[in-house]
Amino acid sequence: MADSNTSHRPLVRKLSLIALGMFGFGFALVPLYNVFCDAFGINGRFLEIASGQYDVNAAIERGEEIAKRRDDSRTITVQFTANRNRDLPWEFHPNVTEVRVHPGEIKEVTYFARNLTEQSMVGQAVPSVVPGKANKYFTKMECFCFTQQLFEAGEGREMPLRFVVDPDLPKDVHTITLAYTFFEAPASSAATAETKRVASAHVQENTTTSRSGN
Repeated sequence: MADSNTSHRPLVRKLSLIALGMFGFGFALVPLYNVFCDAFGINGRFLEIASGQYDVNAAIERGEEIAKRRDDSRTITVQFTANRNRDLPWEFHPNVTEVRVHPGEIKEVTYFARNLTEQSMVGQAVPSVVPGKANKYFTKMECFCFTQQLFEAGEGREMPLRFVVDPDLPKDVHTITLAYTFFEAPASSAATAETKRVASAHVQENTTTSRSGN
């Protein structure tokens, strides 16, 4: 029995080291994720968007508060780019590639996308901001990236982006590049995407009516 226990000790040690290593790796994922997000301008808000937990109303309120501190003495160049996953046969591009805005100035631009296939498809746009440190100063008040987008066969449409740059943006940042990459979402997302699109259109209609009334 003693010999049996002795023979198993190396295996036990190896398994213990593996378990410890896995724990350490999992613990390290959090700071590694933060470093990755900072480097590529992606923050936790995208995870909230993807899971449907992003509070759009809070983003609108935050943007309106930022607009109250508008700084006309400073101008920021905002550039727009578009990419798509190689497996997504869509046309996708910004309608303008660059605008100049004052911090605190609410600005709206549009992107265009078209489904080039003969079947309906659902896409999800993933945003990133460069430089990464500008990300937390760039507030999207309305964005097609907030929901998955359902496109029927051959359908093309313009998609709005409404944003504001916080006046607290570091003084050494003069240009911000906003990039979107479109990926195909699972086929099972089609019904959900259509429901969200209808709901979003309803909310936008009510918002427009409210603004007109004011």
